[in-house]
Amino acid sequence: MTEFEDEYSAGLVSEFRQLQGALLNDTINTLGPSEPVCLGEATTVHEAVTRMLGARQPVVLVIAADGRLTGIFTERDLLTRVVGRDLDPRATLLGAVMTREPEALTPRARVCYAVNRMSVAGYRTIPLVDEAGRPIGIVTVHDFIKWLAHLFPEAVLNLRPGDVIKRPLEVDAG
Repeated sequence: MTEFEDEYSAGLVSEFRQLQGALLNDTINTLGPSEPVCLGEATTVHEAVTRMLGARQPVVLVIAADGRLTGIFTERDLLTRVVGRDLDPRATLLGAVMTREPEALTPRARVCYAVNRMSVAGYRTIPLVDEAGRPIGIVTVHDFIKWLAHLFPEAVLNLRPGDVIKRPLEVDAG
């Protein structure tokens, strides 16, 4: 191994440990959650999509009269539950095609838990709620990618195809 490779590997070890610490310690609030678009179940899919496009959001959070989160309507729902079933978006209500009782987190939840939920459950967006269950934000896969890009060192961002990265245990073992 050359001196450059030793130095490069040592830098990666340090940065890997930094990333590991951030995953375990940072909260979702660190990701800069977006303001959610919230609508009632009686809103048409057409209106929901118009609001999603206007806000540049991939989801609409569906709320009850008291403001509590009752459902989520995503781009995937639009494709599979509306377009895929040949339903009229101007006549179809969110309550008929939304996902009811979506899993939601608080801004104080750890990033690692949110990553787990996205990976295991296949979520691309997670609603954030307050103690009363009212929506206060959303985080998306894009938010995680921005967070990771900020954490990843310049060395990793500039890797060439074929470069080998050793994990900290592999480097420590020699």
